[in-house]
Amino acid sequence: MSTATDEELVARVAQGDRLAMQVLFGRHQMKIYRFVLRLVRDEAIAEDMISEVFLDLWKQAPKFEGRSTVSTWLLAIARFKALSALRKRREDQLDEDYGESIEDDADTPEVSVQKADKGAALKVLIAKLSPDHREVIDLVYYHDKSVEEVAEITGVPEATVKTRMFYARKKLSELMKAAGLDRGWP
Repeated sequence: MSTATDEELVARVAQGDRLAMQVLFGRHQMKIYRFVLRLVRDEAIAEDMISEVFLDLWKQAPKFEGRSTVSTWLLAIARFKALSALRKRREDQLDEDYGESIEDDADTPEVSVQKADKGAALKVLIAKLSPDHREVIDLVYYHDKSVEEVAEITGVPEATVKTRMFYARKKLSELMKAAGLDRGWP
């Protein structure tokens, strides 16, 4: 079962195969969790999203047409659910838990670099990008998605993805320079 392709497993899930579902969950759970966590910035919400994404996989497996990879399909489902959660959270605006979850911007990039290695400092700098730029960087560099796949996941044209990548890299380069980091990518 563990040698089956994702597409074969989805076909088996469509027939009610629970073992195939477990294998898919094992393969993709952590990747989707990290992606959602970067979007919603709340571990509890991200964990709930994982359950919802895989519940949707169970329900929607018969409709999977294979026009994209299974991981791209799952990331698109996760993105939709995360954005919906963010909209709902904005509607509930600034309850105590949300206020406590807002990042403290007291540390300067220089202090952050002193506290952590380059990879951790880079994550801090990526968090300062706009949500659209952060999302594109995340999908391309952390999930190895192509421009075409990112366009499919985000629902924007490929040209828009390329433009966002250009400006995200430019802004990240500026932030790195201000933080005293060299421009070499880890």
